[in-house]
Amino acid sequence: MNLSAERRQAVAPQAARLRITEIFLSLQGEARASGIPTVFVRLTGCPLRCTYCDTEYAFHGGAWMSLADILHEVRRHDVRHVCVTGGEPLAQKCCRALLADLCEAGFEVSLETSGAVDIAGVDPRVCRVVDVKTPGSGEMAKNRWQNLELLSSRDQLKFVICSRDDYEWAREQLRQRGLAERCEVLFSPAWQHQDAAELADWILEDRLPVRLQLQLHKLLWGEAAGK
Repeated sequence: MNLSAERRQAVAPQAARLRITEIFLSLQGEARASGIPTVFVRLTGCPLRCTYCDTEYAFHGGAWMSLADILHEVRRHDVRHVCVTGGEPLAQKCCRALLADLCEAGFEVSLETSGAVDIAGVDPRVCRVVDVKTPGSGEMAKNRWQNLELLSSRDQLKFVICSRDDYEWAREQLRQRGLAERCEVLFSPAWQHQDAAELADWILEDRLPVRLQLQLHKLLWGEAAGK
């Protein structure tokens, strides 16, 4: 007997479910896969409150979905790339199981995480895009520096730059901690806070071994949710 999606959700054990804000198809706007059609699985909830956050609507609400129903919805979009994001996706215990299931299903999977939560146990096939919170984020104290030891060349570190002070702080972290030797490093101007051309000039002046990252989805669609 086939169960409806609602019935499957009702009988799924709590540990095998995730609270989901949205699942949608868009172009990846950031990181290594920028520009590639990607299914985004946005989990609900985040323990941080960054000053530049553009997904505050994901702090609360959402709907519980089983892993099977999430996979079904992802497959429905018929693309290879999947990005699990938030909120802070790793704040939900079952996120690691979802990442592993997506990899087993043959998807190219990336994870966007704040850097404030332990990334240990994430399937090694996943590309982990880990934030380093700058002073301008208001959440610098939440950086979990132990995560740096877990990074591989498959992963990426992201600094969202809000000001010249943020840039100089990030530049020193890059040099003191040898971050560019661990993985690719992204410097991204905070949307409507830091001029991108100015940040590009700073990077060139200092010959930093980083990639300037612009948020492609913001350039195309602005602040529209689900894009």
